[in-house]
Amino acid sequence: MAEFDALFADAVQAVRRPGRERLRLELVFSPEYAARAAELTARENGCCSFFAFTLTIADGGLTLEVAVPPERIEVLDALQARAVSAAPGPGDLGSAEPGPAEPGPAEPGPAELGSAASAPAASRGSV
Repeated sequence: MAEFDALFADAVQAVRRPGRERLRLELVFSPEYAARAAELTARENGCCSFFAFTLTIADGGLTLEVAVPPERIEVLDALQARAVSAAPGPGDLGSAEPGPAEPGPAEPGPAELGSAASAPAASRGSV
């Protein structure tokens, strides 16, 4: 997770939660950040296949979207919390809050995050 934290600190400009099962991170546009995000997400999907990652490069922007199945929402909540806390400056991070009908992000300890992230599950993933 330290590598994700470093990417979040260096590149996250905005964090959005378009749905309970989806997180959208708007990153600083650069080939370096696109390569880092692609490499990290490919490795993460190799160990935690329940994540579905979509990296989009379009119109001078770089977006990383993360989706999980409903039974893994707490892992996405923890990832969102890490992205918000690691990202520099206020930016558009206020929109990271889930909608009113959705529960707020959980803040599991390292053991909880590790056990939730390491449990096997089937999913599709793309980078």
